[in-house]
Amino acid sequence: MRVLAGCEENGKLRDAFIRMGHDAWSCDLLPTRRSGPHLQMDIKKAILHYGPWDIIILHPDCTWLTVAGNGTYGSGKEKHYQRIEAIEWTVDLWNLAKSEAKIGAALENPIGVLPKDRMGLPTYIHPWQFGHKEQKKTCLWLDRLPPLKETYNVYDEMMLLPIKERQKVWHMPPSPNRKRLRSETYDGWANAMSQQWG
Repeated sequence: MRVLAGCEENGKLRDAFIRMGHDAWSCDLLPTRRSGPHLQMDIKKAILHYGPWDIIILHPDCTWLTVAGNGTYGSGKEKHYQRIEAIEWTVDLWNLAKSEAKIGAALENPIGVLPKDRMGLPTYIHPWQFGHKEQKKTCLWLDRLPPLKETYNVYDEMMLLPIKERQKVWHMPPSPNRKRLRSETYDGWANAMSQQWG
């Protein structure tokens, strides 16, 4: 199959599908961090002009969409217009992916403000369902793809860890790479998607 991992510069999902024997590409405005098939461009252009794609999996920037940004982008805040623009862009992207993917599409984002009446209802995944001793409840919108089945539940082991360790994404200190590190795709998620959807 031809698979597009959209808004992905780390290459993890792309490489997981390649290991399963698929023609997988990543796409992002930034260059890829791992060598491999990568389209450095706008994701909408990649969907329309470099297909056809069998599966499209999207990881749009959550900066403006996550509830963690309510203090900056929430209603009544000076930068609220950026959230509105991000919502419109993401809804348009999701509709485009659903219409262009031959087999199915998925969109991953943290708990946020994407409107259910326009996006549909998401399913939810947690890192601890896929072998990572971390808490990060995440939305996964699906179109014609089945919900991910957990592969290795480590919840009990995770709960023995100090809260800062199991919630390290939220407790991550400021750094130049903080945004990139907080949005890193979990290997367990990438492997599950490639094995169950590929």
